[in-house]
Amino acid sequence: MKANEIRPGNALNLNGKLYVVTNIAHTKPGKGPAYIQVKMRAVDGSGTTEKRFSGSDVVDGATLDRREMEFLYPDGAGGGTFMDTTDYDQVELTGELLGDALLYLAPNTSCTILFHDEKPVSVELPASVVVTVTDTPPGIKGATATNQLKEAECDTGLKTRVPPFITNDEKIKVSTEDGSYISRVKDE
Repeated sequence: MKANEIRPGNALNLNGKLYVVTNIAHTKPGKGPAYIQVKMRAVDGSGTTEKRFSGSDVVDGATLDRREMEFLYPDGAGGGTFMDTTDYDQVELTGELLGDALLYLAPNTSCTILFHDEKPVSVELPASVVVTVTDTPPGIKGATATNQLKEAECDTGLKTRVPPFITNDEKIKVSTEDGSYISRVKDE
């Protein structure tokens, strides 16, 4: 595949190692040719790396199997148990593989697990998730006119900043990209 076709979630074989792309940025500097900055995580757990490609570079892509899975429960050591929604097989993922994904996953939340050769290699989260605020200080009366935010801790362990009108036990929607508050969620 050409480097300009790389997208987050793609797998690349570089120097005999398998990487999963986590972030890309197309850059056109003031002088010089455009390039693509790719941030990738090594599947073997050896960490993340960044590499710069020109748009015409050819890279060796790998095929990943995407499976819709449901998060069941955390294991207490940073990992968690997931269930395949089609055949009900359960898979245990380590904290190293999950990274910060557990901060966005409440029990029974759906996500996509990427597999390579029947081995889980990465987790794709939806763009936003709904979490419940468990601890936040009370809002200041009359603070609606300004764009003030206060600290809040959610049921998944995520710490974020929310508007002053959000109270404990309220459901909010947050971005999985940076953990920022998007909106309040009304109960149905």
